[in-house]
Amino acid sequence: MTKPFKTLDDMGDIHGKAVLVREDLNVPMQDGSVSDDTRLRSAMPTVLELADRGAKVLILAHFGRPKGQKNPEYSLSKITRPLAQVLGREVQFIPDCQGEAATDGIAVMRPGDIAILENTRFHAGEEKNDPVLVDAMAAIADFYVNDAFSAAHRAHASTAGIAHKLPSFAGRAMERELDALQAALGTPVKPVAAVVGGAKVSTKLDVLNHLVTKVDHLIIGGGMANTFLHARGVDVGKSLCEKDLADTAEAIFDAAETAGCTIHLPYDVVVAKEFAANPPSVRTCNVHEVAADEMILDVGPAAVEALADVLKTCRTLVWNGPLGAFEIAPFDTATVALARTAAALTKEGQLTSVAGGGDTVAALNHAGAAADFTFVSTAGGAFLEWMEGKDLPGVKALMA
Repeated sequence: MTKPFKTLDDMGDIHGKAVLVREDLNVPMQDGSVSDDTRLRSAMPTVLELADRGAKVLILAHFGRPKGQKNPEYSLSKITRPLAQVLGREVQFIPDCQGEAATDGIAVMRPGDIAILENTRFHAGEEKNDPVLVDAMAAIADFYVNDAFSAAHRAHASTAGIAHKLPSFAGRAMERELDALQAALGTPVKPVAAVVGGAKVSTKLDVLNHLVTKVDHLIIGGGMANTFLHARGVDVGKSLCEKDLADTAEAIFDAAETAGCTIHLPYDVVVAKEFAANPPSVRTCNVHEVAADEMILDVGPAAVEALADVLKTCRTLVWNGPLGAFEIAPFDTATVALARTAAALTKEGQLTSVAGGGDTVAALNHAGAAADFTFVSTAGGAFLEWMEGKDLPGVKALMA
């Protein structure tokens, strides 16, 4: 199938050519060491393929928030050794991402060599997508590859600007991500379900408004569900609830009805008088039986069973956010149960399942279900903006 963007397969002969590769190397550090190398591992397929094809691989990335100033604390030199360990190859460091220092560093590279260029955010023009910086970065290379979906929602010089100056391609991680998103909401196999959880409706209004026009079933969990229950006249006790958004919730109900989308809310819930691990007051009840001094902390077992039955009728699932306060037992039960159902259906070939967002990845890992989902995106903001139906500048630039 023809893709709307070019990939590494379309690059032709790149032996000896300088290729700028935008990766996300903004990894968490603890005591001077990388504490989670997920992003480094996700860069491997693209970086190694380009190196094996004889390119001079020049990795562009940001690290922290140096605010346009050179700051040793945010130097990408710290990532050179950890990346080399992950790749199993030598990785050089070049002390700038443009200008003479970059040109001199690239000049001594041989075909197949790999180098990290210094933090793009050491230049004030990076976050402003400054044309002068864009031209300076483009001048040091022959091709551009964007492999950082997690930074694609930002219209920065290294994520969008350069793509308009050099022949541009999607890296393997970016390609996988875009293929998965296309399968989830672009041209999905219907019926389509979406699970949207999290604390507040206010942070996901655009997501909800977009999804009701795209999916057949919208499953709302977490604190968000309380706002929708309140809008329907349910007394949610002292649960987290944005009561001032009742009219907004009603408008989403109306939009869903117009679009033929069924919204699913819990009808039994797990409540407690305090938000703590295994509190003595925890009980399961109908949503209409929540006491004034209780708070809803998870979806109940009957509702989870009904939601599992909904998923069994669907062919595509998009998931963002937990159903309950999954960080604390026993309020992880609903999220774990439904995630395992989705994983099993995916494994059986019944369901294409795509999930994303920080809490979502943690919740699916906690459930032991992430590995069996079709695709789990580690991109937070970019995944959310995609779910809102927004154009992502870094992706759009690849389509040009």
